[in-house]
Amino acid sequence: MNSFIEKIQHQFKTATIVEQFIYINIFVFVLSYLVNSFSFLMNMGDNFVFNWFSLPANFEDFISKPWTLFTYGFLHGGFIHILFNLIVLFYFGNLFLDFFSKKDFLIYFFSGIVAGGLIFMLSYNYFPALKNDPSYLVGASAGITAIVVGIATKVPNYALHFRFIGGIKLWHIAVAFVMLDVVQIPVSNTGGHLAHIGGAIIGFILTNQFDSTAKKTSLFSTIFKSRKQKPLKTVYKKPKSASSNTTTSSQQHKIDTILDKISKSGYETLTKEEKDFLFSVGKK
Repeated sequence: MNSFIEKIQHQFKTATIVEQFIYINIFVFVLSYLVNSFSFLMNMGDNFVFNWFSLPANFEDFISKPWTLFTYGFLHGGFIHILFNLIVLFYFGNLFLDFFSKKDFLIYFFSGIVAGGLIFMLSYNYFPALKNDPSYLVGASAGITAIVVGIATKVPNYALHFRFIGGIKLWHIAVAFVMLDVVQIPVSNTGGHLAHIGGAIIGFILTNQFDSTAKKTSLFSTIFKSRKQKPLKTVYKKPKSASSNTTTSSQQHKIDTILDKISKSGYETLTKEEKDFLFSVGKK
């Protein structure tokens, strides 16, 4: 028994952050249904886990259980619900880690959960069609949607290939996810679809914020600034020869051309020669 537990612990510790979240969700799902079965046999009423950890739509109930703004994201309403969520999390979560860090994954997931939960509560308290509806929210979908939209915003033209279908670009998948939620709002699971939209919005915002911050502090802006500042330090020291000025002008032109290419198409479109040239100039 001890070796079995140790094996599980080792598997969890060596897993990626995506796999760890999958394990946690499975554990909570199994636990909640075991508690539900026990509660039924003992005639104890509703499921204790869902009562204390799902997110209520009513603000007064939420104030007495503020932790539910996070914990609802680890509960699921049924086998199909958790199965679909974990499949999407596995594929898009691992793709996300190819372009973002483990820390970014946590930021996106929990920001999506919080944003989805807030939109859920606000909607059920301010939209006339939803007022006085005693609903509860469960599921990791809002956090997962933030990850899907976040990676689609980062690399929109990256294509996933499916048998019998072919390649589908990430931005097409993200738009399809959001549109399916929008059209299903009046049909069923209204609170869940509203929460997904909240996750999608935060995923889009986070990626745009990260990208704009990266551009401000990138190597290329540093190179550009250093090339502009260098003449100020040396212009009065020693006159440069015509050949030297020609070389400098040619080099600056090459730098400007590469920077322009980056601003239009991204760093990934540079050739190896262009990348090596930028780094060699940056070291001078």
